[in-house]
Amino acid sequence: VHATVRGTAADGRPYRADDPRLLGWVHLAEIDAFLRAHQRYGARPLDAAGCDGYVADMARIATALGVPDPPVTRAELAARLAEYRGELHATPDARATARFLLLNPPVPLVARLPYGVLAANAVSLLPVWATRELRVPRIPPAEGLCVRPLGTAVTAGIRWALAPTRAGTVPA
Repeated sequence: VHATVRGTAADGRPYRADDPRLLGWVHLAEIDAFLRAHQRYGARPLDAAGCDGYVADMARIATALGVPDPPVTRAELAARLAEYRGELHATPDARATARFLLLNPPVPLVARLPYGVLAANAVSLLPVWATRELRVPRIPPAEGLCVRPLGTAVTAGIRWALAPTRAGTVPA
């Protein structure tokens, strides 16, 4: 699928989804985000060896997708992310998308509160430089007092609702 996605960015630069550098960035960003979220809200956060194991497992997938030399440890992941930092800048379209998803999400009214909690927690998981680039406000005292506790409650509720006996499945 990556080979068919190509175009021109708003600033006139051509891009291809199968560009190894772009594939590398997407891989690093998603693995970092998934790991951060799991460590904060997962039922059983990973120890250091488990984090490295997760990064190594994801490296095998990245290699199959065309990412050259993906990181295999959490330390390598952090170092590679830092290498990209100078290239990353939020565009007006990125800021508009963030505003839309945070302020006018396309979800039913009844889902707005849990969505808002999850969105606030997603923002709190972003690196500070990213929230600054996107111009998304962060209020650290609120994160500790209500955002994270509510995120923990919502994710626990989701875990409860999706438990095998409630989801109509039988554990393997």
